[in-house]
Amino acid sequence: MSASPSLPPVLPEGRLAAGVARLAHRHVGRFAMETVQAVLADSYCRLAATARVHTHLVVLAERLAGERLEALAHVAGAPGSGLPRVLFVCSHNAGRSQMAAALLAHRAGGQVVVSSAGTHPAGEVERGVAQVLMEAGIDLAEAYPKPLTDDVVRAADIVITMGCGDACPVVPGRRYLDWPVLDPDGAPIAVVRQIRDAIDAHITDLLATLPTS
Repeated sequence: MSASPSLPPVLPEGRLAAGVARLAHRHVGRFAMETVQAVLADSYCRLAATARVHTHLVVLAERLAGERLEALAHVAGAPGSGLPRVLFVCSHNAGRSQMAAALLAHRAGGQVVVSSAGTHPAGEVERGVAQVLMEAGIDLAEAYPKPLTDDVVRAADIVITMGCGDACPVVPGRRYLDWPVLDPDGAPIAVVRQIRDAIDAHITDLLATLPTS
């Protein structure tokens, strides 16, 4: 007997309403309420598809929707969205791309908009990755695996892939880089530290090419 197909997640409309109101207020004059509602609902469904725990899913969906709306605003040329934007993409957004995004954000000092995503996001960030970043003074407690969406790709000035193959969509006019870094999944902590340091060396090279204010 074949397994029954998985059902789409049931949207908690009431719990999402407050997030819609907050996001709409933040983007007043940019997006209609219906657009904000659609992006938040889609973000919730994407996260629910891979989430292991649903306790904070509404909060995470609002955060993801906020990032996507900022990306859409950047593409539209909204005022105040002119910082260079770098997107890191790997398969699960639980290891390499999370490390790279955290390291760049830490070292760029607010001069770069950094995001990360996965072509097949995992349920949570790998513990070893969080540990080696904590050793470097970077807290990943608020990080979570995010799905790759067209809006964040189109908003990026630089897209850096890390082991996701051809799954990342190509948008004309963007700068694409591929960093051949080992996957930390299941690796001993000493190896994860080496991967962190290898990524940090790439970050040093990247920062030298970015415009400064």
